[in-house]
Amino acid sequence: MAKNKTKKTSAGLTFIISIVAIIIGLILGLIAPLYIAQDYFTKDITTDELKETSDLFYSKTEGQIDYADINTSDADIAVHFIELGNKYTGDCTLIKVGDVEILIDCGSRADSVMTVSGYLNNYVSDGKLEYVIITHAHQDHYAGFATPEKMNSIFDLYDCEKIITFARTNQKTTNTTYKNYIRELNDEISNGASHFTADKCYDNLNGAQRIYDLGAGYSLEILYNKFYWDDAATENDYSVCCMVSGNGKNFLFTGDLEKTGEEALAARYQTDHPSYDFSTFSVDLYKAGHHGSKTSSNEAFLNVFKPKICCVCCCAGSPEYTKKAENQFPTQDFIDRISVYTDKVYVTTLCIDYAANQFESFNGNIIVLVKGSDIDVKCSANNTLLKDTAWFKENRVCENRVS
Repeated sequence: MAKNKTKKTSAGLTFIISIVAIIIGLILGLIAPLYIAQDYFTKDITTDELKETSDLFYSKTEGQIDYADINTSDADIAVHFIELGNKYTGDCTLIKVGDVEILIDCGSRADSVMTVSGYLNNYVSDGKLEYVIITHAHQDHYAGFATPEKMNSIFDLYDCEKIITFARTNQKTTNTTYKNYIRELNDEISNGASHFTADKCYDNLNGAQRIYDLGAGYSLEILYNKFYWDDAATENDYSVCCMVSGNGKNFLFTGDLEKTGEEALAARYQTDHPSYDFSTFSVDLYKAGHHGSKTSSNEAFLNVFKPKICCVCCCAGSPEYTKKAENQFPTQDFIDRISVYTDKVYVTTLCIDYAANQFESFNGNIIVLVKGSDIDVKCSANNTLLKDTAWFKENRVCENRVS
């Protein structure tokens, strides 16, 4: 089990909190019938944002989505795209090879830690994450590592052996989330974790490695990104990119990398792998770049990697970032490009009514399983391809669909 790193309040404070909770419970028990008569509880009086006081942290838990207990014990490798328990788009991916676990990102908000850890605990039996990759400093990717000081982060809940992070950021050191991240990261390093930035990994410097052996014939490769060294206008372009490969299978993860970075990555990948026949090379699984945005999954990139299965981590149709319907994730531009290569596209979550905080599983938690030469997709809600859903038929068109 993980070492006991969880943050605790004092015994005296815990006693006071318990007394206050009992008093509040008695009061609510007396007045609730009156409010019910006034239809009070049909109103949404909760908040979506993390509330904090000097001592306690509360987060909204209503509507969080339970995982489905899908048997992965006999898989050679399992890749889990995890729903995050709220209406916000964000990334969190667990890759499991035998007893080795890789966690890539943990968005979308700090309160997602409860949902993510509840899911992880069904698969991480020893409380240890051998590899943690934090792609870039946007809260929908790293909020779970950047919790307030008295709230448990992923770093508090699990022993993280190797942590690979973005090499550059445009975040100001005064940014609250970024400050929380630096504090939590440094605490985990103090507890024995090894920390490397992606540029050092790619260059095999200071004990970092470009390729890590995961066992069972699989390896983790940190891929090239020109923005490990160069300044970028958007935080997205600093994303750590990686490939998990083995036994003839390839799984590609690029964070929120956008067009310029994708083109440079695709060109360098061919240079770094001169023995590959790129007329036939493909990746079996691709996590859609930038949640299926119009700025990622560009043609020059897709033409090199030619994905067979694509999973999109987003709340489909949400106006979180734009009111323009065709640019809401997954965007029409993304559909136009990805559909040339595959119709096997899956999406985690569906927005029902953003203003009313209504969302539901689209495919839900998406698990891609490899057993020998076979690859299968199992989802907690349903296995319906995006192209076959009612939402797609009402909101997207597809003229380039593969047969």
